[in-house]
Amino acid sequence: MEELPNIEPFRKRYHEIEELLSEPDVFKDARKASSLNREHTRIRKIIEIFDNVKHCQQDIFSTQELLEDPELSESAHEEIMFLEQKESELKSSLLVAMLPEEEDTGKNTIVEIRAGAGGDEASLFAADLFRMYCRYGENKSWGFECLSQSTSESGGFKEVVFIFRGEDAWSRMRFESGVHRVQRIPVTEAGGRIHTSTATVAVLPEAQEVEILIDPQDLEISVCRASGPGGQGVNTTDSAVQILHKPSGIQVYCADERSQLKNKNKAMTVLRSRLLQAKQAEEDAKYANDRKNQVGSGDRSERIRTYNFPQSRLTDHRINYSSHSLNDSMMGDLDHLIDALISHDQAIKLENLLKDDSK
Repeated sequence: MEELPNIEPFRKRYHEIEELLSEPDVFKDARKASSLNREHTRIRKIIEIFDNVKHCQQDIFSTQELLEDPELSESAHEEIMFLEQKESELKSSLLVAMLPEEEDTGKNTIVEIRAGAGGDEASLFAADLFRMYCRYGENKSWGFECLSQSTSESGGFKEVVFIFRGEDAWSRMRFESGVHRVQRIPVTEAGGRIHTSTATVAVLPEAQEVEILIDPQDLEISVCRASGPGGQGVNTTDSAVQILHKPSGIQVYCADERSQLKNKNKAMTVLRSRLLQAKQAEEDAKYANDRKNQVGSGDRSERIRTYNFPQSRLTDHRINYSSHSLNDSMMGDLDHLIDALISHDQAIKLENLLKDDSK
């Protein structure tokens, strides 16, 4: 019988976490408590799958004894085939469950969408992506807050930045970074010709202050009057905030709120997350060879997906995945695509893990 992975370290850690969670002081730190609860749930799943595999193996062993009985051998053989298939599936699930969790799992997630090539049509497509993600977030019961937006004259977005708050927001949104391409007939096209436009998406884990320490001396903060649609509150107070982080050159502008303090806080949230992403990108570059097979690099310059409206086809180029449910996808039904991306990524990690174990 094939040897199973050793999960005793997981059982030991599981009991350690249970002891920690029984201490009231742990819950004074919300982030730590949330992390422990998530780890507790993950390890419990590993233990449950492992125990199910053992039970399945015991059932196979006991059923094999019935093969010697002429009256029961045929049904016993069928039962063994069923149990062996179940055992194989459980083992695969066990290995996937044992894969190390992504570093930023559980974090709130900032999404930045910018119009790319294509003029007004690109800004309208950016608005379509924004609505698509908002509906998806609603489907997943994530919290939502818009951090910054810049509208175009056509009613689309030059840029929109927002945050999702949810335990699984990062794990399900992290593959969305890159260039999204749309092929369709724009509403402004009189000749009925299909145009190709793009929008870029960046997905960042929300950075906490303890992760990114920013020296106030490195910031250049300026305020001005907000411009654009917004009624009487626009152009009457100096509420818009622009922050320049001088060492990195990263610049953030926020004018969504009428309160200067709220705009500053939102801008700092985005700035911290961009600095964290830059820090992580620098670290990832050191291990580029280990990351080359992963599902996309998260680079905004990488074309990841095409939305073909004439053929109602959605194609993700990284995993050669196509679906003709484009309209449903644009309405926020993205689980079919995101599940495929997650499964592909897990398969690659599992393959690499097994290679390392065989060395």
